[in-house]
Amino acid sequence: MLSFTKKELKFLKSLKNPLKIQDFLDTFEFNFEEKGQTIKSPVLSLREKNIHCLEGAILAAYILKIHGHKPLILRLQATKDDWDHIIALYKIDGLWGALSKTNHYTLRYREPVYRDVRELVMSYFHEYFLNSNGEKTLRAYSVPLDLDKLKINWVGDEEDLWIIDDKLDEIKHYAVIENKAVKRLRKADIIERTAGELVEYKNHKKIL
Repeated sequence: MLSFTKKELKFLKSLKNPLKIQDFLDTFEFNFEEKGQTIKSPVLSLREKNIHCLEGAILAAYILKIHGHKPLILRLQATKDDWDHIIALYKIDGLWGALSKTNHYTLRYREPVYRDVRELVMSYFHEYFLNSNGEKTLRAYSVPLDLDKLKINWVGDEEDLWIIDDKLDEIKHYAVIENKAVKRLRKADIIERTAGELVEYKNHKKIL
């Protein structure tokens, strides 16, 4: 098992609010998993300097934890044609916000202005679409997963944390839209789809 050094921990403790944590996540390159799929622990993510959305959410959850928040992550579940996305949740003065690592301009940080988790999730609905045809694809979201309730050392494990992905598959999900309403959805227009092509790091395929 790995652990943070005193220097690393001191730095993480200096990220005293979600704004600073999000700014820190934004400094990481995106992990395109070119050598195979990974779900790295926070220690490995920090040292390897690249993360994808789930790794970013796990790292953010840990930093939130050392500042007194519960280490909560949540899955946004899309249709089979699109990618799911994972965010870290935080709560300030009774209002919810989210930290997010993404390669795209959409599905990013959320201010703590949402009265409940569903309201926060729905803030992602309009921008969750396929660039190829504009189809809106967000269909469900998981209950928040408290990483401390898992019987693993999720902070410093040297092995990939597949148990977290498996747990996200198992836990309850809530639909965000009824099936009969899907056909009424307006597709994202050409301006939105063009903007949706904006990425921080170039890759051959769309990665959230």
